[in-house]
This record gives sequence, structure tokens and C-alpha cells, in this order.
Amino acid sequence: MDILFLILLNVIVPVFLLIGAGVLMHRVFHFEMNTLSKLNAYFLLPAVSFTNIYESKFEAALLFQIVGFLLLQSAMLILMSKMTAKLANFDKGLSSSFANSVVLSNSGNFGLPVSQLVFHNSPLGLSVQIVVSIYQNMLTNTYGLMNAASAQSQGQKLLKELMRNPMIYAFILGMVMHALAVPIPGFIWNPLQNVANAFLAIALVTLGAQSAYMQFKHFSPALLFSLLGRLIVSPVIALGFIWLLQLEGPAAQALFIASSFPTSRNSAAFALEYGNHPEYAAQAVLLSTLLSSVTVTGVVFMAKILF
Repeated sequence: MDILFLILLNVIVPVFLLIGAGVLMHRVFHFEMNTLSKLNAYFLLPAVSFTNIYESKFEAALLFQIVGFLLLQSAMLILMSKMTAKLANFDKGLSSSFANSVVLSNSGNFGLPVSQLVFHNSPLGLSVQIVVSIYQNMLTNTYGLMNAASAQSQGQKLLKELMRNPMIYAFILGMVMHALAVPIPGFIWNPLQNVANAFLAIALVTLGAQSAYMQFKHFSPALLFSLLGRLIVSPVIALGFIWLLQLEGPAAQALFIASSFPTSRNSAAFALEYGNHPEYAAQAVLLSTLLSSVTVTGVVFMAKILF
């Protein structure tokens, strides 16, 4: 119980203090959200991606295992969410938003800061989360976008979104320079580290600002299924695949913890853009983020014990 309290105090409380600061400051100062979004996506995230992959000690076999795990997990979540939506007789728009709320997780603004706190002494654990973030980003801009757009043809838009994502290029560059042992001079490396270190605070303040004006009006069955799927069922599925693939150590811990992160805000953005029950989608993001203070604490605790 002492360990559980320490995890809550040292990992979850700092996260929600910064999210709360973002909520407060956005309500007072009215941040330009597009600027904050671009700062995170095109400056901070690529720096975090590059520096952690460059410093990591990844083996090719482990990378294939991680990608295999992520493919299996997302396929299972997609299948489960589609079956649930069909059995519950959701309409097409609600089915789309429900599936995205379960399949797409906030592995960037929420997941990476949490992982930085959990794995501050384990570069491998944080590097695994980098891979998860890149995978989730690609999943968002492929499956998530196509699911939200329904029958609309989005082929060119999908390719454009992927090609303009700097985090992918930073990841590849970090892998290549790490594999070739290319040295980085201090006058370049030090600013890169400073930018990467700034990510945790700014990402969580941004997440708080994004949540500042979300409203909760009523609790629907779809919302309950969404919360159960993202916060409870997803970690259970992940645990099964981790054992199946015989993953262990920091890699297993990181993947298990990543499976418990709340719903991605992109699911709400897609719902708003395509008119797929946007109020429900926003509520799923808000409530899953709030409840994750409890569920993520429990999963981090279990990860420390199991792996």
C-alpha cells in the first residue's frame, strides 16, 4: 500500500497538478491552442523522440516484439469496439466515435510525461513509450481518421498527415544515428536535451488547456462502455499479449502502462470535424482522463509487481 501511495504521489499527482495549471491559465489568459498544439507536435515531441531513441539500447528483436504487440492489441480493441457498438445498436456516427474512444489513447500529451516520471532511471522504458506514441500517431491518422470519415475518401489526406509528422522523421534519424554511433557535439546535444526536458510541463499544461471548457451533462451507456474499454479492458488485453509474447522487464512494464492511458483528444476532434456525436466524444476524453488518475496508478503498481 505504501508503494501504491508513492506512485500516486510521485507520478499521478504531479501530472494532474500541471493539467490543473493548464485549465486555470487557459481560463484566465485564453491561450492560442493552435500555437500550443504546433509547439508540442513540431518542436517538443520530435526532440523527445530523437534524444530518447538516440540514447536507448534497442535490439531489433525487441522492436519487432513491441510492434507485434501493438498490432495485436489494436486489432483486438477494434474488433471488440465494433462488436460492442453493433450489439448495443449504436448509430453509425456514435459507433465511429465509440470505437475511436476505445482504440486511440493519449500516448503523447499524457503518456509520455507519465512515462518520463515512471522510467526516469530507465531509458529503455521511455524508449518503448516513444515507439508506442509513434504507433498511436500513425494509427490515429489512418484507422482513426478513416473510421471518423466513414464513407468519405481520405486517401490523399492520410498520406499527407503521415508525411508531415516530424516525430516519425526524428525517430528514424535517432535510430540511424544510434545504430551508426554518430557522435553529436555538445552545442547541438545540450539544446536538444533542454527542449526534450521542457516537454513534460508544456504537454501537460496543453492537455489542461484543451480540457478547460469541456462539459459533462449526462452519463450514457456508450460513455460507460467507452470508459470500461479504454481504462479496464485495454490493460487486461495487453497483459494477455505481454504474456503470450513473453515480454519482460522495462519493455513489459512500459507496454502494460501504455495500455491504460486515457482516450486521445483526437477522437473528440474527429467527432467534431465529422459530426459524430461530438459532445459524447468530448465527455469520453474528459472522464477517462480524470478517472485515469486511479486506474493508471493501479496499473503502474501492478507493472512494478508483475514485471
